[in-house]
This record gives sequence, structure tokens and C-alpha cells, in this order.
Amino acid sequence: MAKKPKLSKNQKRQVMRNRDKRIDSDSSSSSEHLGEQISGRVISRFGKHAIVEDDAHTNHKCHIRRTVESVVCGDHVLFRPSESQDARDRGIIEVVLDRRSTLTRPDFYDGVKPIAANIDQIIVVSAITPALSAHIIDRYLVACEHAQITPVVVVNKVELLSKEALADVNAVLATYQEIGYEVILVSCETEQGLENLSHYLLDKVSVFVGQSGVGKSSIINRLLPDAAEPVGEISDNSGLGKHTTTASKLLHFAQGGELIDSPGVREFGLWHLDADSVTNGFVEFRRYLGGCKFSDCKHRSDPGCLITQAVEAGDISLSRYQSYLKIIDTLAQQRPAYAKG
Repeated sequence: MAKKPKLSKNQKRQVMRNRDKRIDSDSSSSSEHLGEQISGRVISRFGKHAIVEDDAHTNHKCHIRRTVESVVCGDHVLFRPSESQDARDRGIIEVVLDRRSTLTRPDFYDGVKPIAANIDQIIVVSAITPALSAHIIDRYLVACEHAQITPVVVVNKVELLSKEALADVNAVLATYQEIGYEVILVSCETEQGLENLSHYLLDKVSVFVGQSGVGKSSIINRLLPDAAEPVGEISDNSGLGKHTTTASKLLHFAQGGELIDSPGVREFGLWHLDADSVTNGFVEFRRYLGGCKFSDCKHRSDPGCLITQAVEAGDISLSRYQSYLKIIDTLAQQRPAYAKG
């Protein structure tokens, strides 16, 4: 399990101030039912409430103080649990400790919003049906690099590939392996690669992302066979994923490690990024950045561009470079009207 962060001086002062304040009006009318402040972790967030797991793995339903700006699944918190026998009484989250990582999602109404915290790695799930999309993988990898969270590329449904098609897929994936990404081929039908994937999940907090229909839920349910309820469902009619819950949840793998499952992290866009962030999100570009002839180089037909020279020399994959240009060209189209100004 990941180490809990220490309190900063400001957070310690906030703790002392909160001890002297009455409970917020959106919690119960009295604080008499509350115990002493203890540490815990948010394992589910729904509306204005959350479920916090303490160090003994006991769950507590909690309100959230109005002075706490943001609480998401995965947060380490300080809270006061309810000691009342009345199920209507709840504890209260008083402090959110510093996050070591935050996964955000652009929202058309609220701008960029956090959706999960303290994540160690992102499992980017793609599939070979109807066709493997390297461009979609590239988009997720850019998001992972921007969040500074390690990605692992998983390609599902490989049991459907012929030997020739498998060779073609491996050729595409070799590009990612050459630039340092871990790639795993899996099949929920034959269980190929699932044991290998489970090793990557040990002692880490992971999230699974990918488009609907790639089999995220099927993979997770194979890895979590004893879960109280299945994670997601697959529509028999369309084959596309559908969400069974809107609440974020942190689930424990039996062999060690944890999963944050949330509709918000399954798919997320890039419109909140600028062109420089996208460029930096292509890890093989970084060694050339800052070395182009012109400081405002757009890495297209600009004279003296080191990136286009590297593409021509075969040091940067042409397909990755073309994917980069496509992402840059679509940023403005995907950005909502209020964010364009």
C-alpha cells in the first residue's frame, strides 16, 4: 500500500482550526456523535458525501466540510468518524492531504476537474476490433504524460487475430516498446496475458482507461472475480460498454494493489492542453525540443526543425508524427466555445 503523505505546516494549522469549529450545516446538527480525528482514504465519492476507509479497513460514511475544496476517490484524508448507532449520523472529512498525483478530466461545464488522486499508473486499454487504433493510444499516452502518471499499454481480444494479423499488430506495438512503454497483449477468452498484467498491478494504485467496447470491464472482472458487484456491463446488443454506477470506487486486488474505477476516468479528452503540452507528451520528441532553428517552431515545414529531420532520418516514427499533427489540428475543434477565448 502506498505511503500516506505527511501533513504540511499549513495543514496542521488547518486541523487545529477545524477542531474548534462546529460541524457544517450540511452534516448533522451536533458534533457529539463524532469521534477523534483519524486518518483514512476515500474509497468512494458520490454527490456531497464519501466513504472513507480507515487503517483497519473499516468503512465510514462521511460528509465533507465546506472548507474542503475538493475530495476525490483515492484521496488520503483526516476525518472524524461517527460513533453513533443511528445510521443517519455520519462522520466528516476535515482535511485532504497533499496528493502525489492527480488525474483530471476536461469538463464542458466546470473546466478541468480532478477525478482521482494518488494514482501510480494508468492502464491504457485498446482492442483489435474493429481495428487497432494507434492514434487513440497516442491520445491517451499524451494525457498520461501530461498527468505525469506512468502508462501501461494493454491490447485486448487478441484471440481474434490470425498469425498474420498478430504480426501486423506486434509491428505497430513495437514502436511503443522502442520508446519505453510497457505493452501487454491480453485475452479474456484464453486468459493470455492476464497473469502478466496482474503483476503490474501489485502494490500500485491503478486506473483503467479506454474507449467503450475495448473490454475494460471484462478485464477488471477477471482480475476481481470476488467483487461485490461487477464493474461495468457489456451490452449484448451493441457490444459497447455501459456504466452500472456513477460513483467512483476504490477496489482492492486480492493479490495486492488497488483499482480506482470511475466513469470519469474511463474516457477523457485533450482539449484543455495547449500545443506545447501535446508536443511534450510525445516522449521521443523531448530530446529535440529547444534545439530547432526557430524558438516558435511548429514542427511542420519549418526550416531547421529537429523533429521533422528526425522523422526523415527514421529516428522518430512517421506514424507517431502523423498522429501528433492530427492531435494538434483537432485541439481547437474539440475545445468548447467558452475555453477558446
